[in-house]
Amino acid sequence: MADELTGTAADRPIRVVFFGGTFLEYSARRFLSMLVTHPEVEFVGGVCQSPGFSLRHRVRETVRRRGAMAPVSLTVHLIQAALPVLLSPGRSRVIRRNTRRALDRILVVPDVHAPEVLQQVRAMEPDLGVIYGSPLLRPELFSIPRLGTLGIHHGTLPRYRGKKTTFWEVFNGEPAAGVAIQRVNAGLDAGEIVMQGEVPIGRRGVWGVERDVHELGMCLYMDAVLAVHRGTAVTRAQSPVGRMPPYHDPHPLDVLVLGARRIARAFGAHPAPRLPRPKRS
Repeated sequence: MADELTGTAADRPIRVVFFGGTFLEYSARRFLSMLVTHPEVEFVGGVCQSPGFSLRHRVRETVRRRGAMAPVSLTVHLIQAALPVLLSPGRSRVIRRNTRRALDRILVVPDVHAPEVLQQVRAMEPDLGVIYGSPLLRPELFSIPRLGTLGIHHGTLPRYRGKKTTFWEVFNGEPAAGVAIQRVNAGLDAGEIVMQGEVPIGRRGVWGVERDVHELGMCLYMDAVLAVHRGTAVTRAQSPVGRMPPYHDPHPLDVLVLGARRIARAFGAHPAPRLPRPKRS
């Protein structure tokens, strides 16, 4: 069933608050850059549940969260951060400058649900919340913005919920990888969909697919924010058909299996994709 999101007054920008996590990936920084520079958006601030954004904090948190996969995750993050600088240094400088503007208005806190943090978010008087990489938010936080809160999910909903779903879409041999902008509710990746899209996978590896998924996701996210502002956003509930338990972080063996398949395919073999039973997060 479709529903419309009521927009803000046409004579003023939409007041947006940002909710983030332990560190900001390149795509999150780009999205922040888009928010702080768009004439229809007033970026009122944000909160991130994080010990800090320094390299030391990032390495420590990645090791804590990823365990044996931490070296792979850190290598991927390093490549993702370095490539834009090498390929488009001018654009990267602009994004860094705009991100610094945004970070000046973002609180870094140990608990985004602490009473004093909730009070600070209420004082911002936001129209709309946006999530990018935050921990799971509870209703007492994501319901503060007048029009609710939007979140981005990299994965085809409702089948691909949970963690690292783009990896699992490639692993499972799907023809395309999805991304969705959803209206956040108390469920895990279960909110009403505002916008969604997909990118073809073909014979590409995870990194290339993830890059395109994140690029498409940023554009859809900004379009969704503007649609809410203009009163043209339409939501639809997710179908319960095809809903599965949420996916988990891949094990190092899963990464090796996917790599072995790519090597075999390069030498002319075409092994059928193995469809693992998703494990609960």
